[in-house]
Amino acid sequence: MRKLRLCNSDGKLCRCKSLCVFVWKTRSFSVSKGKFNSKLLLNNKFEPAKLKMTANHSIFNGKEDRFEGITVFSDVEPCENTEFVEKLKASLDSWRSSKKRGIWFKVHLNQCDWVPVLIKNGFKYHHAKEDYVMLYLWLPTQESNNIPNYAHTMVGVGAVVVNNKGQVLVVKEKYFYKQSMWKLPGGYVEPGENLVDAAIREVWEETGIKSEFQSLLTLRQTHHGMFNCSDIYVVVNLKPLAEDIEKCEREIAECEWMSIEDYLKHPQVHELNRFFVSNFLHQRKHNLKIHCQHGIHQVMQKPYTVYSVQKNNNDVQEPI
Repeated sequence: MRKLRLCNSDGKLCRCKSLCVFVWKTRSFSVSKGKFNSKLLLNNKFEPAKLKMTANHSIFNGKEDRFEGITVFSDVEPCENTEFVEKLKASLDSWRSSKKRGIWFKVHLNQCDWVPVLIKNGFKYHHAKEDYVMLYLWLPTQESNNIPNYAHTMVGVGAVVVNNKGQVLVVKEKYFYKQSMWKLPGGYVEPGENLVDAAIREVWEETGIKSEFQSLLTLRQTHHGMFNCSDIYVVVNLKPLAEDIEKCEREIAECEWMSIEDYLKHPQVHELNRFFVSNFLHQRKHNLKIHCQHGIHQVMQKPYTVYSVQKNNNDVQEPI
């Protein structure tokens, strides 16, 4: 028998190499090596539930989704590398027995050592960002893999900005593929940014011109673009609120107001850009516009924007 003095740690478990001792205030107990004295438990009225060491920490809890899937976030449920293999195995066994489908692990940089272990257990890469990688495993054996592809389309915007003199705002980029051409100001849409807001922002950043939305004009789709993604380019018509140009020295080589007639005939203008400006003229001639309206989805409760063709007047219907 050994004499052991315990610390004052109300209701906590103290782990030693070969001694398993329940800590209950500051007292002296006689404890046999490797086991408790049964009388000790009775005399102090310890609750057996408090002696259970493992609880539910032997598996990952994760977050369930509506598709009967589980997502584990490494920053929410961190785990030592030495324990990860067994915890993953126990978790997979539990998820298989409970008929879970898609299993996702969002692994942050601090837990990057998890990745090779997940790969060895059948997980595949889905996508990655600067500070995490997302891996998945499809568990059902009698059901085809229903995991959706990651986002595969880039979205850009361009703006036909026309002043009261019939001039269009055009730019030449500093860094362009082969020969620099006169083009419309624009760029890529930022995450969470609406198309119209992106166009107004890009015009301001590249030319220093503030503007407001008039109409969506057209869109162009292509494939195998940047990062081998598809690419959608949306062109809108904006009205300038000022005309003094302050071009972006970092991105723009030249910027000017050019008459629409000259732009449509200019040799340094691509056919598509001529089409975009011609489409603006067509809408104006027929008094048309593609209006944008905002709403809240009745089921998902998320904001959305819809675009619809209308006569150019103020009688705009609310979205259904």
